[in-house]
Amino acid sequence: MYEYSVLAAESGEDVNPLIPATYDIVWSVVCVAIIAVVFYKYVIPRLTKVLNERADKIEGGIAKAEAAQAEAQQTLEQYQQQLADARLEAARIREDARTQGQQILAQMRAEAQAESDRIVAAGHAQLEAQRQQILTELRSEVGRTAVDLAEKIIGQSVSDEAKQAASIERFLSELDSSDAGIGVGR
Repeated sequence: MYEYSVLAAESGEDVNPLIPATYDIVWSVVCVAIIAVVFYKYVIPRLTKVLNERADKIEGGIAKAEAAQAEAQQTLEQYQQQLADARLEAARIREDARTQGQQILAQMRAEAQAESDRIVAAGHAQLEAQRQQILTELRSEVGRTAVDLAEKIIGQSVSDEAKQAASIERFLSELDSSDAGIGVGR
């Protein structure tokens, strides 16, 4: 600053220390213009490019996030639909199993009833066959006993088979008719 005041004193002009010299202003304007040209030509385009790329990345990220959100929502809806379908299928399978179980149970009951009826019928048939066999054996036994008693009463042998068979049949017929008259049922 001392130099300026010395220069100003030598020139004899009244110099304002706040206003620089003209050559300083010119060189300052030239430097600022060069810096501005370099700044506008190189720095601002690169800065704009970087900012645009960043904005594109942000917008792309937002778009990707929205797409991912939409895809997640669609996947969730598909999952919920599949879950609902699976529940319906499970309910249908349970109902089919219940129906089949009831059919099998009804079939087993019918088979058991048929088997029971068959066993009862076979038992009745067997009882009837045994009854007939016992009656036949009883008739022959009663006939032999009657012949033995008749031989003892008469005192002679009834050896004629035809007479013996006829006597036995007559005795048993009389016995059957007397049972029917009394009301003794078979």
